[in-house]
Amino acid sequence: MAEPTIATGFAEAFLQFAVSRGANRQTLIEQSGLPPAHLSERDNRLPLTTYLALLKAGIKLCNEPALALLFGAEVSLSDISIVGLVSQAATAEEGCRQINRYARLAIDGGDGATAHRFEFVPEAGQIWVRFRSTLFADNPLLTESAFARCVCDGRKMAAATGGVIQWPSPKAIRFTHVEPSYRAEYDRIFGVPLEFGSSMNAILFGEELLSVRMPPPNQYLFGLLTERAEELLEKLEESKSMRGRVESLLIPILQTGEAKIETIARKLGLSRQTLFRKLKAEGVTFEQVLDELRYKLAREYLDGKNVSVNETAYLLGFSDAAAFSRAFKRWTGASPRTMKAGRSLTKEPSTDYTDSKALRRTVGS
Repeated sequence: MAEPTIATGFAEAFLQFAVSRGANRQTLIEQSGLPPAHLSERDNRLPLTTYLALLKAGIKLCNEPALALLFGAEVSLSDISIVGLVSQAATAEEGCRQINRYARLAIDGGDGATAHRFEFVPEAGQIWVRFRSTLFADNPLLTESAFARCVCDGRKMAAATGGVIQWPSPKAIRFTHVEPSYRAEYDRIFGVPLEFGSSMNAILFGEELLSVRMPPPNQYLFGLLTERAEELLEKLEESKSMRGRVESLLIPILQTGEAKIETIARKLGLSRQTLFRKLKAEGVTFEQVLDELRYKLAREYLDGKNVSVNETAYLLGFSDAAAFSRAFKRWTGASPRTMKAGRSLTKEPSTDYTDSKALRRTVGS
């Protein structure tokens, strides 16, 4: 079973929010185990456990138990993820279908846990918008952040259009988790009757929710966003291959020196030999996966201009800059400093692994 993941945009947005509340960015990164250079692209994926560790570190450093709730209330989904842009449909029901298709680009349960994540449940002439994912039931910090964002984004949208969009206000909210010590913040943000310890995570609206009509989106822009979202869905599915799962586990530990097949096999609950066989069935070896991942990340780090050659060597787990330079020359035929100077490198990494002794020296550097 693949590990639940979240789009990196959530982590970067929370980092900025927590820093604005007094936390130190570097301390947050260190305490949560975030790979810092990986944050440069908001559509990258992070283990959900890493993001939850970030939320908890922020709460502690800011001395604010309601920090995840406040984050949801103040930072809109459209500022974090493509999901907040591509789900702006003409009606609430169409929007629900769009979100259910693309919600995995925000948070993916790894096993289909986010499939049909939202549903409309009629009750006595009203509509419950129910969050079905077990990820919410298991993680109250995710629930309170997502609910605050859902309610407050609706208010922001109505305010931004001068009331042209009559987005209905919620009438009540239910949570499966127990009442927190900062209940007063819930009351202030939501302003409706709240029920804790419920059988479902859901927001109650009047039937007018179904009659809300949104302005038609710019078709050209919407087409580009949808095309990008479909590409990301395809990429997400590819990441669930054994190679993709190995890569996702390697990224957070590259700099620790523990990027070894035994370490990854243990994290996957497999024997070393079983992992070897599963990768072989996909046409790769562990050494290839590690080597090509390092090459890809090296290009990202050096292209970004904010990471030095020495820092890149450290982030990729090389013993020193010289070892990294040797590997980079093998990959591209040029030195990493040449790339930093702005020279375009288009050569693909060598996939000739016949010189196994040289490869072991490079991978183990």
